[in-house]
Amino acid sequence: MAATPALAEELRERGFSRVVLWPRGVDTELFCPRQFDLGLPRPIFLSVGRVAVEKNLEAFLDLDLPGTRIIVGDGPARHELARKYPDAIFLGALQGEQLAQIYATADVFVFPSRTDTFGLVLLEALASGVPVAAFPVSGPKDVIGDAPVGVLSEDLGAACRAALAISPERCRAFALNHTWENCARAFIDNIVHPRRDSLHSTRTAA
Repeated sequence: MAATPALAEELRERGFSRVVLWPRGVDTELFCPRQFDLGLPRPIFLSVGRVAVEKNLEAFLDLDLPGTRIIVGDGPARHELARKYPDAIFLGALQGEQLAQIYATADVFVFPSRTDTFGLVLLEALASGVPVAAFPVSGPKDVIGDAPVGVLSEDLGAACRAALAISPERCRAFALNHTWENCARAFIDNIVHPRRDSLHSTRTAA
């Protein structure tokens, strides 16, 4: 079972057969729109994930953006990036309610990675009513595609600014199609119908 069409295609190219899609789900009860204000200058641009070189965070931190930039997560590059970018706020690793509150306070979720294959954080942000700004690479393209819940562009700064105009309600509605319940149903369906060509079906439906 592959999480995205891109991963499924790669497995097929490597000789695997009977590859089916199993899109991941998000806890839409925990990650939801809520009133939470950190009292920071708006707009708030948020990124969540491991703070490491491969996450390409400097592509985000180097942007000339108004408001506040927040980084949630820990990793080997955290202290160096915090020293290099003193105007950004590094909160370290957060979980549960604390993490959900930070998502809810953001205006745009920035996903600068070019290498992630899925990016569950994208669904967590959308479930919180927060639009996405990202590069047009496989992870974001597989998660949101052409849905009007984010902006994918090689100009990440322009994507961040354009995403400010996206409706939080639209983001939330998109995420509600990716609940854990839907994820579980897809898993069961793959077990019951193991020969179904879900990659082909997904492309046909698109």
